[in-house]
Amino acid sequence: MKNIIVGFLTVLIIGLMAYTASKGRAFQGGEAGKITENVANIQKTESKATPIAQKSDREIENEKLKALRDKAGSVTTFKVSDNYKKKCASCHGAGGEGIVGLPLFGQSAEAIYTKLVEFKSGRRENAIMKGAIMNVNEADFKELSQEISEFKARAEALAK
Repeated sequence: MKNIIVGFLTVLIIGLMAYTASKGRAFQGGEAGKITENVANIQKTESKATPIAQKSDREIENEKLKALRDKAGSVTTFKVSDNYKKKCASCHGAGGEGIVGLPLFGQSAEAIYTKLVEFKSGRRENAIMKGAIMNVNEADFKELSQEISEFKARAEALAK
């Protein structure tokens, strides 16, 4: 029975390949290839009809810088500890704004500390957080919680 099924599928596949070859191959001059050529010709014609305004090198560089800033997110101007940079910033951002992880900005020290303890004990489930804080001690939890809770005040002080 298996041989019959395999034989039937083989004949079917060979038949489909022959049918496709008889209709012309897209990448070697068949009908689909002609469609691609027509689209390319249309695009060339349109580009000649509407000239694109040339930008200066300075404008191009400014656009690139803006794109990099947007891609990087809001990088803080206030100083954060090396401990925060090593343990939190890669997911939560340099200023707690959240990148991969949730935003921490504006939360109280108590709330952050409670969440950290819950993640470590397993009461809150998140494999990434549990793995990230597995070897972090309680003193670091308190230090990081206090520092993160100050982010909003630091940002407001710099804005003034």
